Amino acid sequence: MSQYIARLGRRSPATPPRLRLHRRQPRRVAMLSVHTSPLHQPGTGDAGGMNVYIVELAQRLAAINIEVEIFTRATTAALPPTVELAPGVLVRHVDAGPYEGLAKEELPAQLCAFTHGVMQAWAGHRPGHYDLVHSHYWLSGHVGWLAAQRWGVPLVHAMHTMAKVKNANLADGDTPEPAARVIGETQIVAAADRLIANTAGEADELVRHYDADTGKVAVVHPGVNLARFRPADGRAAARARLGLPRDALIPLFAGRIQPLKAPDVLLRAVAVLLDERPELRSRVCVPVVGGPSGSGLAKPEGLQKLAARLGIADVVRFHPPVGQEQLADWFRAASVLVMPSYSESFGLVAIEAQAAGTPVLAAAVGGLPVAVRDGHTGFLVQGHDPAAYARVLRDFADHPHLADRMGEAAARHAQSFGWDTAAAATADVYTAALQAHRRRVRSHHG
Repeated sequence: MSQYIARLGRRSPATPPRLRLHRRQPRRVAMLSVHTSPLHQPGTGDAGGMNVYIVELAQRLAAINIEVEIFTRATTAALPPTVELAPGVLVRHVDAGPYEGLAKEELPAQLCAFTHGVMQAWAGHRPGHYDLVHSHYWLSGHVGWLAAQRWGVPLVHAMHTMAKVKNANLADGDTPEPAARVIGETQIVAAADRLIANTAGEADELVRHYDADTGKVAVVHPGVNLARFRPADGRAAARARLGLPRDALIPLFAGRIQPLKAPDVLLRAVAVLLDERPELRSRVCVPVVGGPSGSGLAKPEGLQKLAARLGIADVVRFHPPVGQEQLADWFRAASVLVMPSYSESFGLVAIEAQAAGTPVLAAAVGGLPVAVRDGHTGFLVQGHDPAAYARVLRDFADHPHLADRMGEAAARHAQSFGWDTAAAATADVYTAALQAHRRRVRSHHG
């Protein structure tokens, strides 16, 4: 399929000039990811679904003849200036601020230095080296806005998360996003030639909260690596490999440990369940796979202390973040993945777990109602009341075959979220951005 798309992407000499101009996709894209490197382990620090998104998308774009250079901030002196991630995908490490110990919230002050690094890389090339800029998250959007203007190319931007949406759905005690971010996002929305939203809901939010031009917003669902996340040899084998009890109820939390992701709701739900049904205690195991992040860094031991306070420390197991291959095994081993997030632009792990054959219990927020088919591939809960989550966990405990039946439906549902589809749709957005940009330049000079 990718070879076929690649052939489509090449220009045939027989094509009339106007048609050729009309369909041209970019040859080389400058992709910007200021605050999180595609080489970082997802689940650590600020690395999460966006890292996976950028890596997978870049590799699939390269497969259809669109070269990608990813600019990211250098976080250690040991990193070489450039790393080839895959054929056609280059990661460029830009020096901006101290390597270690710089929180995401402190990065706006380093955007000038980062932009300088991007411009230096560009200055070493012939004019026209990059056909388009694709920025991820608002910090990158600011650099992208300047770079695209300087190079005379279109800007495509993906928000991933939005300050106004996060602030409207804050967890108790979580820190609101600053006004500077809201202003920055508003500027980027106005400046971008195209905005990529993960879901139709996110597209609506861009229009409603940021006054985005509907003609500039395109919906592209993120993909999932279907070769990596698949049912494989099943739940029992995965449990054996991970040293988990064979017949236990295993509700899994996988992700960054911070109030936004609400792992505490899962722990409270398990406490409610065990209060009602103490006989389940011997066959419940709750793995929490991930590291503290964001506002969770202020109290890295908070979740362990909560488990002890709730009297469930004996059934909760804390594990550091793991690589993608092992994460797939954790998904296979679980009875259900639990995602009680307060805000989630898409919820990539929900699709990854389903692709591995595991149902999902999630909050009905953001993109999760798109990722999870309620009642078929998992359950969606309105709000964050632990008792509501406990009721669903009780169903999984009382009906052990529910996980298998829903897991099969989940694996089928996830098949429509392949990265090849996402890359082809993104390439179409690029082509549209190039056309719109050329029209604007022509009318400006006309």
